[in-house]
Amino acid sequence: MIQQLSPLSVALEADAVLAQVDFAQNPYLQALTGGGLTLEEFQATQAQFFFAVEFFSRPMAALVGRIPDPVQRLDILRNLIEEHGEFQQGDFHVSTFKAFLESIGVDPAQLPALDLWPELRAFNSVLLSSCVHDELEVGVACMGIIEQAFATVSDSIAKGVVARGWVNSGELTHYQLHSEIDARHAEEFYRVVEPSWEDPTRRYYVRQGLELGAYVFDRLYRDLLRGAGRHVRG
Repeated sequence: MIQQLSPLSVALEADAVLAQVDFAQNPYLQALTGGGLTLEEFQATQAQFFFAVEFFSRPMAALVGRIPDPVQRLDILRNLIEEHGEFQQGDFHVSTFKAFLESIGVDPAQLPALDLWPELRAFNSVLLSSCVHDELEVGVACMGIIEQAFATVSDSIAKGVVARGWVNSGELTHYQLHSEIDARHAEEFYRVVEPSWEDPTRRYYVRQGLELGAYVFDRLYRDLLRGAGRHVRG
C-alpha cells in the first residue's frame, strides 16, 4: 500500500494517482516477492538502478535554480542536501546504495564498466526534461510523486530481499532508510506546488507532473523486469 501523506491538496491528488497505478501489483515487485526473479536477475537490475540513484539529484538541482521564491526553494534544497548525506560522503545516497549492492553480491567497483540499459537512460532523460524544459510545476510534482512511491517500493524490496534470504535484516542498507524518509521528501516537493494547485490556471501542470512521475516510475520497474530477460537470460 502506498504511504499516505498529510492532507495537502496536492498530496491527496498524489494518493489518488498512485492508487490507480497500484505499485503493489507491479510485475517486478511481484516477481521479487513471488520467487519469479532470480538473484542474478535482481543483481543485474539493481546494478542498473544505481544509475537512477546516481542521477536523481541532478534534475532536483535544476529545479532549485528555477524556483524564484527563495523560501520555497529551501524545501527542495534541503532534500538535495540530504541526497548528499548532509555533506557526509559516506552517507551520500549513492554510497548507501553501493553498500546495498555489496550486500547482494554486486561489486560496486564494476559499475563504471557496465553498459547503461536504455530503460535507465529513458527514465533519467524524462526526469531531466521535465525539470529543465517543462513547466516548473510538472517537474516538481513529477519528482515528488516518485519520492512518495519510492518509500513504498523501498519497503517492498527491503522485505523481499530479507524474505528470499539474500540479505540479513541486520545488514540491510539504503532501502530501509528510504522506506522511512521519502514520504517526508515528497511532502517537501508538494509544498512547493501547493499554491499552483489552488490556481485554476496552473493546476493542470501539477496534475500532469503527478501522472508523469507515477507513470515513468512504474514503467521503469516493468522495463527492468523485461531487461532482466533480455540481458541476463539472453
